Amino acid sequence: MVLSKHERSYFDNPALVRHEERHSWQYFCLIGLPMLPLYVVAVVVSFLLTGDPASRNPFERLADLKEGGYVERPIQPINKTVTQAFSVLKSRPKGP
Repeated sequence: MVLSKHERSYFDNPALVRHEERHSWQYFCLIGLPMLPLYVVAVVVSFLLTGDPASRNPFERLADLKEGGYVERPIQPINKTVTQAFSVLKSRPKGP
């Protein structure tokens, strides 16, 4: 089963389907639910290292970044990542 915000046609891409299948094997090998907190930790570490949740995430890298539609970003100083994150938050529109 695949849960997604995308329409069914989004998954007509065979490379993307292979990428998602690899995630299902990761889930299987980690006996299910333990993958979820591990994945969250991997997202945080990747974001702190690169400013991107996938670039240094081992789950995404093992599932093939390119096939998942991700671009590999280089490691950057953490102060640059924090500055980028806060500038995005500041630029978001306030309230309704």
